[in-house]
Amino acid sequence: MGLRLAPHPSLILNHPLDTVLQHFSRVTTMPTRCSWCGDDPLYQNYHDTEWGVACRDDQKLFEKLNLEGAQAGLSWITILKKRENYRKAFFNFDPQQIIQIDAEYREQLLQNTGIVRNRLKIDAVISNAQAFLDFQKKHGSFSDFIWSFVDGKQQVNHWQLLSDGPTTTAISQDMSKQLKKLGFKFVGPTICYSFMQSMGLINDHVVDCFRHQPCIEQ
Repeated sequence: MGLRLAPHPSLILNHPLDTVLQHFSRVTTMPTRCSWCGDDPLYQNYHDTEWGVACRDDQKLFEKLNLEGAQAGLSWITILKKRENYRKAFFNFDPQQIIQIDAEYREQLLQNTGIVRNRLKIDAVISNAQAFLDFQKKHGSFSDFIWSFVDGKQQVNHWQLLSDGPTTTAISQDMSKQLKKLGFKFVGPTICYSFMQSMGLINDHVVDCFRHQPCIEQ
């Protein structure tokens, strides 16, 4: 269990008993989370419902790979706050529609304040869509390919602290190398490791996080 702070003395001295008991109830029932999500409700919800949940859906993997690439040099919360704008701008990450983007629409994207207006990152989504479709046409399941880097089975770590875990591994380096060979962009080793964490190929919830056990794929 994580550390639980006692209420400020003024709460006990200046408020009726039921108010004090309600405060204690809220404190004692607060789940222990990985520290990286802080106290931002959007970030906490992402941590509680998405991060580390094993995903084997081609389209969802494609979307997340691109969003992870968009955060290069930024923070994930920045992209998370813009995620719905990205989905709208890139047709819910439908690769068939993305590859139809022309020069005029590309310029509109560069003026879209709802996404990161970086030409290289915008162009990467378009080229990644083509690489994704080419892979599916030649090899079939993109999910099977991604999960092959962990031999098809989720890796479960048991970190005591967030700082115990790495930001890149030999596996993420290999994934990065192979994705680049296929034509994907903004898929460096650190981005690939973050992608693997978020999509549940790796369970990196710290051991006392209330999501560690539920996110272990059965």
